[in-house]
Amino acid sequence: MTWIFAFASLLSALLTSQPPATQPAAQPAIQFEKYQLVILRAGENPPQLAPEQAAELQKQHLAHMTGLAQRGKILVAGPFSDQPDKSMRGMCIYRCASIDEARQLAEGDPAVKAGRLKVEVLTWNVEKGYMTFPKAPPPITEK
Repeated sequence: MTWIFAFASLLSALLTSQPPATQPAAQPAIQFEKYQLVILRAGENPPQLAPEQAAELQKQHLAHMTGLAQRGKILVAGPFSDQPDKSMRGMCIYRCASIDEARQLAEGDPAVKAGRLKVEVLTWNVEKGYMTFPKAPPPITEK
């Protein structure tokens, strides 16, 4: 009978005692993926072009964008509509080694070179794992 009493006493002590104080688990630091956000704006003094010249320049602009996308440099791009600032023409998300590389690629656009568009380039930090681009090819390593 004493062992039952001893067992009951031990069990009671275990159930009513406070656990030792522990430090809360450290939260892992947020990890970011870097993208370059390129905003295309209308040029300040765009040249006036005949309709066929404007169409040809647009064709070259789209070919430039397609080439960058095929190389894995542009992940997604598209024009704006219904925006209050009519100078804003479109946006692209680039995946480059640096903001300077993204700027250089964006400024290589024939429409930018012609003065029809100008670029603003920013680094955009997004928490890792939130952005995926299933249609974008992996980047091509350039030698």
